[in-house]
Amino acid sequence: MNIGIDIDDTISDTYATLFPYAQKYTVEDLHKTGRINEEHKCATHKYVQAMHGWSEEEEQPFWNKYYEKCLSETKIKLFAKETIDKLAKNNKIILITARWENEEKSIQNLTKQWLKANEVYYDDIILDAQDKLKIAKEYNINLFIDDSFANCLKIAEAGIDTLMMDTKYNNEYNDEKITRVYSWPHIYQEYEKILKEGN
Repeated sequence: MNIGIDIDDTISDTYATLFPYAQKYTVEDLHKTGRINEEHKCATHKYVQAMHGWSEEEEQPFWNKYYEKCLSETKIKLFAKETIDKLAKNNKIILITARWENEEKSIQNLTKQWLKANEVYYDDIILDAQDKLKIAKEYNINLFIDDSFANCLKIAEAGIDTLMMDTKYNNEYNDEKITRVYSWPHIYQEYEKILKEGN
């Protein structure tokens, strides 16, 4: 089986790192209130912008200032390494991330350093994955794991088994074709169910 796995908020706990920096940027750089929009709805990775009500012009300076720092400091989710190690015994692990290249510093190198430091196994990695469905088809992905509802829905509608990691910003989005998961042990449990159903 070929398993496609997102990194941010799937393997790493990126939200926990991004949020304080987003608050700092909103209050200190934009001089806006730190109060977030609790009613925001965002099915993509643009949740930080949606929560803080940034305009398109206000969003990019945040990433320019804090993107590298956030990616370096984010922690790995509990049991992610151990579960991926178990999955890798009989499957090919392909990391598929929307992380983009920075002209000044290589996000690819930064990402690979983070993966190495956290001992995350993978067979291949694709960065700047703006069309994850296209990549899933190219790499013959059988199981896809992500936190973005928009990505998960596209993949699931293509007939690929899809698991969506539960997050604060996707918990209002559901579809019967997508299985919501709450932890890496839960991911492995669902993986085993998929194997049994395939036999």
